Amino acid sequence: MDLSSRSYQKELLDQDDIPFEAIQRNMKELDVINTWLGGHRITLNGLKRLIQNRKKITICEIGCGGGDNLVAVEKWCKRQNITAKFIGIDINPHCIAVAKSKFENSNSRFIASDFRLVKFRDEKTDIIFSSLFCHHFTNDELISMLSWMQNNATVGFFINDLHRHVLAYYSITFLTRIFSRSWLVKHDAPLSVLRGFIRKELTSLLDQAGILSKTIEWKWAFRWLIIIKNPA
Repeated sequence: MDLSSRSYQKELLDQDDIPFEAIQRNMKELDVINTWLGGHRITLNGLKRLIQNRKKITICEIGCGGGDNLVAVEKWCKRQNITAKFIGIDINPHCIAVAKSKFENSNSRFIASDFRLVKFRDEKTDIIFSSLFCHHFTNDELISMLSWMQNNATVGFFINDLHRHVLAYYSITFLTRIFSRSWLVKHDAPLSVLRGFIRKELTSLLDQAGILSKTIEWKWAFRWLIIIKNPA
């Protein structure tokens, strides 16, 4: 297995003809993976580092899928007595419909769109984040994404994504073959690792996007947490 460079092989999830029932099963299993392997904990870690002592905040997730990350964030904000407004953006309208069904919060808005087409004209977006989203894109696309996130977040943004590592690849291959009931997860989870990043690649991408002040931290299990604080 050659992990010396990122794979650009497309995941099945990125195809246009996947039945939504399969996508829904995929989202459910990804939520389980995020819960048990610490993905939600990493997302909350990034949020805490940016939110600091603020008690009123607008939080946007790009590539929000079925909204499970935002649900975890909403629960945490409630426990901390933080008044939060949520924006979820995903290109798949079926995913947006699922995300909407999980929120009774009137301060939430979900947008079915390519995030690059979204313009925040009349509202301030304090924190933008993505989780397991960046690895779906090419390096050139990622440079543009990083610039978009920085330009649209007043406080800052963070990214939770995959570390490309041989142990991560074989571990997730084994776990999904044994426990997963989703053919999408069984195919895409190992491929996602091959599309993931090593530290020097993340540093280079951020540098090329003009982001010189950043924090890149390795987290269990084989995740990166990238935090960008915008100047006050």
